[in-house]
Amino acid sequence: MDKNHIVGFALMAAVLVGWMWWSQPTEEQVAEMRRQDSIAQVKRDAHEAFKTKAAKTPVTAMPSDTTALFYQALTGKNQQVVIKNGKLEVTIDTKGAKIRKARILNYQDKDGNKDVTYFNGDDQNLNFLLSGKTTNIITSDLYFTPSEMSDTAVTLTAQASNGGDLTIRYSINSHYLMHISMAAKGLSGIFAPNYKSVDVEWRAKCKQQEKGFNFENRYATLTYKEKDGGTDYLSETSEEVDEEIESALDWVAFKDQFFSAVLISKGDIAAKSKMTSRPLKKGGGYLKDFEAKFSTNFDPTGATPTEFELYIGPNDFQQLKDVEAQSQFGKELEIQKLVYLGWPIVRLINRWFTIYVFDWLTSFGINMGIVLIIITLLLKLITYPLVKKSYMSSAKMRVLKPKLEEATKKYNKPEDQMMKQQAMMQLYAQYGVSPLSGCLPMLIQLPIWIAMFNFVPNAIQLRGQGFLWIDDLSTYDPIVEWQTNIWGIGDHLSLTCILFCVANILYSIMSMRQQRDQMVGQQAEQMKMMQWMMYLMPLMFFFMFNDYSAGLNFYYFISLFFSAAIMWLLRKTTNDAKLLAILEAKYEENKNNPKKTSGLAARLEAMQKQAEELRRQRESQLKK
Repeated sequence: MDKNHIVGFALMAAVLVGWMWWSQPTEEQVAEMRRQDSIAQVKRDAHEAFKTKAAKTPVTAMPSDTTALFYQALTGKNQQVVIKNGKLEVTIDTKGAKIRKARILNYQDKDGNKDVTYFNGDDQNLNFLLSGKTTNIITSDLYFTPSEMSDTAVTLTAQASNGGDLTIRYSINSHYLMHISMAAKGLSGIFAPNYKSVDVEWRAKCKQQEKGFNFENRYATLTYKEKDGGTDYLSETSEEVDEEIESALDWVAFKDQFFSAVLISKGDIAAKSKMTSRPLKKGGGYLKDFEAKFSTNFDPTGATPTEFELYIGPNDFQQLKDVEAQSQFGKELEIQKLVYLGWPIVRLINRWFTIYVFDWLTSFGINMGIVLIIITLLLKLITYPLVKKSYMSSAKMRVLKPKLEEATKKYNKPEDQMMKQQAMMQLYAQYGVSPLSGCLPMLIQLPIWIAMFNFVPNAIQLRGQGFLWIDDLSTYDPIVEWQTNIWGIGDHLSLTCILFCVANILYSIMSMRQQRDQMVGQQAEQMKMMQWMMYLMPLMFFFMFNDYSAGLNFYYFISLFFSAAIMWLLRKTTNDAKLLAILEAKYEENKNNPKKTSGLAARLEAMQKQAEELRRQRESQLKK
């Protein structure tokens, strides 16, 4: 070996040693490789232990996870099963045994289709969760096999590997009520001995069913009924609401303006249920996203199924009231309260008058616009005696105005205004006039106006019904529409709202003129200042009601028209001279019979004497 070979081998050795030194792992890399080797060894040991345990475990023993328990039901083919009657059609998916689609029949939707599709696709999901000792069963993960199918019922079964099964059955009665039962058979061994409840997750996106998004959105709420109390709901205006309900419940409802889905539990919905309402943006076809999470009774032996009833139908007061009679659970449900009728006194008007008259008139097939006119006339006839009495009181004050001005002209100083008022009240009492009764027209009409404010937007009978130029009385009637949303107005101008506001201005002018004719001195001057406020109110009403239903605006317009007509008729048929003569006779009668100046008149007279005495004493002290 010559010198060149030796040098070559030496260089090759140096390169090899240098490469091995350069490529050797760092301390961190060595530590990571050791950790990975340890994990791999643990997995190999665990796998060997699992195989040994599986070989010794009987076939009927509790599986280690859901996959092993329902491995047959984790794969399959989606199958759509339809059950229906003449009012409700429900499509059920065998994957998860969930409602895939729900159609409320014979209620036309906003696009002109014959039926309303309330749920479709993933809009709604009713999911059951069962917690075992070491395994969870989630119905949405399973494929069910349908059996016992008929037009109105179907049984869905998910088979377990230990021979047990999970069964969910749907059936529809002759109305809008669907019965749901769930039972687990042969699975009691997987649950703890004290396991007695099932977790329920119910979620649904509330679909926009009407033309007016903002108006409909006001009535879309998650509502619930407390077991030992009344109904309540999550705020319909907040950005997002998450609440934990402290008390036990009977039912939970996902409510729209005219339709609702109500889940009724046979067993109590346990306290601490969680309710969520999330508003959705305009233009997406949905109003809100609702979610309810709760638990209810469950029998692990399968002897007693977990039962629910699901109402999917219209918010018709009488129909909702009948649900309690149709229910098999024997509970006091009060589902009709989903149709909000107003505060207690207002609710009485709607509950015992408006609803019955409305249903009676609609039974004749009369156009809904005519029905609103007839109801307005009936209300005016009922309140006419009180309105007339109130008007006559105002007329008496009007004809007495010259006498009041004469009797009170000496009280023109600002410090004498109280004495002036007392003198006027005493004179009214002597003539037998009550100035307070002039306020009755507004007090009489206010509860009725509020009652109709609550009733008309909730009257499903108005939905899709046209009248004159109005295509649909349940929503706004635009004469002009545009794409950009303007604050306070929206994207349209409603003709019935404009008519209502114009009628309100004209009626206000008539009312103020009547009041001004009976006022004395500074009262008339103050009235001139107040009239501008009266003119501003109709403008405020425009911004409030432009988005409201045409039926409500039309009712207010007709109501004001009849009120103005009644006021004009009473004014034309009142003989002021004859009325004044009657008042003079009353005054003479009271004057000749002092006993009749008792009560209010006597108290006013005493107050006047006391005020006069105080005035004389003050003047006497000033002279000193």
